[in-house]
Amino acid sequence: MEDEVVTLHENYYILATSSRTDDRTRVLKHGETFAVFDRFGDVQPVSLGEQGLYHNGTRYLSRLELRIGGRRPLLLSSTVKEENDLLAVDLTNVDISTPAGELLLPRGQIHVFRSKFLWQGACYERLFVSNFGLTTVTTEITLEFGADYADIFEVRGTKRERRGHRLDDLVEGATVMLGYEGLDRVVRRTRLVCSPAPNHLSGGRARFDLVLPPRQAQTIYVTVACEEARAARPIASNEDSFNALQEALRQSPLSCCQIRASDANLKDWLTRSLSDLEMMITDTPHGPYPYAGVPWFSTPFGRDGIITALEILWLCPEVARGVLKFLAATQATETNPAQDAQPGKILHEARGGEMAALGEVPFGRYYGSVDATPLFVMLAGAYLQRTGDRELIEAIMPNLRLAIRWIEGDGDPDGDGFVEYARMNPNGLVQQGWKDSHDSVFHEDGTLAEGPIALCEVQGYVYAARRAAALIASARGRDEEAEHHLGKARALQAEFEAKFWLEDLGTYALALDGRKRPCRVRSSNAGHALYTGIASRTRARRTAETLMDDDGFSRWGVRTLASCEARYNPMSYHNGSVWPHDNAMIAAGFARYGLRDHVVRVMEGLMGASLFVDLHRLPELFCGFRRRAGEGPTLYPVACAPQAWASGSVYMLLSAALGLTIDAQKQEISFSHPALPEGLGEIRITNLKVGDSTIDLHLEKYPHDVGVTVLRRDGDVRVSVVK
Repeated sequence: MEDEVVTLHENYYILATSSRTDDRTRVLKHGETFAVFDRFGDVQPVSLGEQGLYHNGTRYLSRLELRIGGRRPLLLSSTVKEENDLLAVDLTNVDISTPAGELLLPRGQIHVFRSKFLWQGACYERLFVSNFGLTTVTTEITLEFGADYADIFEVRGTKRERRGHRLDDLVEGATVMLGYEGLDRVVRRTRLVCSPAPNHLSGGRARFDLVLPPRQAQTIYVTVACEEARAARPIASNEDSFNALQEALRQSPLSCCQIRASDANLKDWLTRSLSDLEMMITDTPHGPYPYAGVPWFSTPFGRDGIITALEILWLCPEVARGVLKFLAATQATETNPAQDAQPGKILHEARGGEMAALGEVPFGRYYGSVDATPLFVMLAGAYLQRTGDRELIEAIMPNLRLAIRWIEGDGDPDGDGFVEYARMNPNGLVQQGWKDSHDSVFHEDGTLAEGPIALCEVQGYVYAARRAAALIASARGRDEEAEHHLGKARALQAEFEAKFWLEDLGTYALALDGRKRPCRVRSSNAGHALYTGIASRTRARRTAETLMDDDGFSRWGVRTLASCEARYNPMSYHNGSVWPHDNAMIAAGFARYGLRDHVVRVMEGLMGASLFVDLHRLPELFCGFRRRAGEGPTLYPVACAPQAWASGSVYMLLSAALGLTIDAQKQEISFSHPALPEGLGEIRITNLKVGDSTIDLHLEKYPHDVGVTVLRRDGDVRVSVVK
């Protein structure tokens, strides 16, 4: 109900007031624009209410419904093409009768091929209407449409006291203009252009009267443009725009190196993940940046962008370069409590839209994450090792120094060596690690931990950031500085082992609360201690066994929280669900300590999940129920799909299983004890760049190991395999 009021402990909760009638929505994205359709290609105010055409954080189209002869058509098929560039829908008419029951048009006589794509702030639609009957058909095609100009946070469930006002609809020829002036004084307009001109056009309906002889067809084009300027910009033709979109995809940074798998299941997972990443990566003035996820997080997130870049770093370091440049340019330089900003902090998220502009939500540019800053330094070190690109590192050195100063200063206000957080803005995020639900950090009895909070994984990120800073210093010939960072890393590691290890639980504490008491909880956070290398070898193995026991591992993946814990709920966002990116990082941690069998089990679990989900697209998360024979994973109702770091997970899992590392400064590709799940057969990696060299590799699964063969080598790159 419209006037329903829901009181929650957590700000910015994504509201779900009804179940999805059909969870197979269709998603398109290009640049700052994305769209969520149902399988018919329509936009309806149903289910979770997320359907629509969005641009810069605002919904420009909240209703779009196609009718044949006044009736909703029958759905024949619906898919987003493999490259994620086009939504293709096949529709036909239902039986249409007179009020007296006389059959006027039998079902299945009219076929409508409906296709859609996005390009430069507009949605292009083509309706190809065919008559497959033996007689001439006279009917009408109608499109009913509307725009509510809801901010994305309104769509998520946030209530507003006031809104702007709708402008008068403007109809001229084949064009209708809808409009809204926000409280931020920005005029947003939805321009709908039809070709040919409809027989009737109003502010909410376009009607095309068709007379189709047998075996004849007619094409209707409808373009919906999202505009923030008063002056209308020219709209290119459907064909020219689609050709431009195709060319942009060919120029994608992910199009260079290619991975081909003989196993159909892995092939489908890789193909969809690559297409999703290409869709989520957005060109910015600083380079390519992977936006977090559709629909709720289609915007730059610092943490998400960094982790996605790390997941695909071996495949496509150009994305890491764009992420580093973007985050350096948006780094905080002063203290601003409203933004949870302090000098040196790396961006949490940046939002467009009316509510962000007005400060109704603090996320216009917001810095409330404790982990993005050390992750930024981590990525810089990993990027340097992967590419040898000292020029970029020199360019962002002031930003790296400022980030390290934050780690040493504002990030550790009590000077105990652990980086911790407590929000400055009372409307900001309570929890500022990657598990940012309000109830994600607690003690063993379920009592919420009070801050400032030092998270387990964040100390690992700081440890890895110190080692990355040492690597960068060494590459710049600053050996004394490198030793300083290594010394800090060793000291942190010793203190971490002393304060976080829980001998009786066989894992590291989730966090230390404001009184330095450990949160004695088995969680996936401890797996990130393995990913970063802060864990001792003996304790890493014990932690791995805890993560992979029946309480921790659902057989689809490692749960965010073990099923034996007080707040475990497999349907929660962070307290028992399974996140693909979390599992990929944990698997990379297993690989670091030589636990290849665990890596393979995690990879098998997520690959199995990809077989059951729509389009082989792993969502942001799914529920943590135990895997049941013959059934797929239980879906989480408001998960983003696609989500960039979920899409990147397969590449980190593959590199972890293969023990793959690339060192451009040494011109070396290494495989350490490579392993793959059973039945994967062969994998071919072509045009893998290392410095100025390129190489093609063939990998083949044998009963007890993986064979690595060099097919082509252009340059001095070396390949080593340790079995």
